[in-house]
Amino acid sequence: MTLRPRPAFCSLPAVIAAFALWLCAGAVQAAMYDMPAEGSDVVGKLQHIETSEEDTFVKLARRYNVGYRELRLANPDVDPWLPGEGTPVVIPTRYVLPDVARKGIVINIPEMRLYYYPPENSEYAGKVVTYPLGIGREGWSTPLAKTSIVRKKADPTWTPPASIRAEHEKAGDPLPAVVPAGPDNPLGQHALYLGLPSYLLHGTNKPAGIGLKVSHGCIRLYPEDIASLFALVPTGTPVNIISQPYKIGWEGNTLYIESHPPDANGDAPVRSFTPWVEKLISATASHPDAPVDWDRAQSVVENTDGMPEPIGVQINND
Repeated sequence: MTLRPRPAFCSLPAVIAAFALWLCAGAVQAAMYDMPAEGSDVVGKLQHIETSEEDTFVKLARRYNVGYRELRLANPDVDPWLPGEGTPVVIPTRYVLPDVARKGIVINIPEMRLYYYPPENSEYAGKVVTYPLGIGREGWSTPLAKTSIVRKKADPTWTPPASIRAEHEKAGDPLPAVVPAGPDNPLGQHALYLGLPSYLLHGTNKPAGIGLKVSHGCIRLYPEDIASLFALVPTGTPVNIISQPYKIGWEGNTLYIESHPPDANGDAPVRSFTPWVEKLISATASHPDAPVDWDRAQSVVENTDGMPEPIGVQINND
């Protein structure tokens, strides 16, 4: 992390504390990768583990820095609450990078994942950092937009909007006008405020919700992940919130496709083939002779397991 002095709202001790939390909680699975070589788009690798008796998908998701739904999609035949001793589980930590400018923060809603590309003046230039997310639930969808980080706040208070207070009141769980910083604050210990009114990236006091549609539109991260991101990003960082359920890219001479449920819930089937077909045609425009296994590509799209799969290899005839 960059530990240079920050503006008044983010003191150096606070940044160091945030970085220390990240090291303690996430160093084993820190999701920072070297940017792929020019013309390549894939980072990370799949992990294969065997569960212990006390494991659940909630525990494994946080341990390996993935979302709950990612584990469910990658392991559909495993009981998420009682996987049992010695059960093989795939940890889906391999990604095709989204097809947008690799600058600042990119949030892919169907994937429920954030990518951060540090600027050239950062000691982490040439890296990409990625974190799983919790996003807006039905009726409170996280909007697609281009915006930026306009403010940072450690130990934030929360002023719930009238609509959320009314919802809690109706459920018999009234909220105060202002929720103070502390363990009961839904914003957690760190908040990054966006240029979109009322939307922010923040921690959570309910980390089991990462990888699910559970919020009122804001974007949640594990406590250790928001501490990491908080320490990394300066105000003014651009934020691009996109929807790319189908990601297609190259790793060397091999073409990959990665598919996520279009609705971000994992419940709705693929309703249109046009989006991924258009992306596949675009991805192969500079490789007109690349053989593409269209049947395999369609199978991956329909399966929506969130893991990159090879669908063609460019043969060099030089």
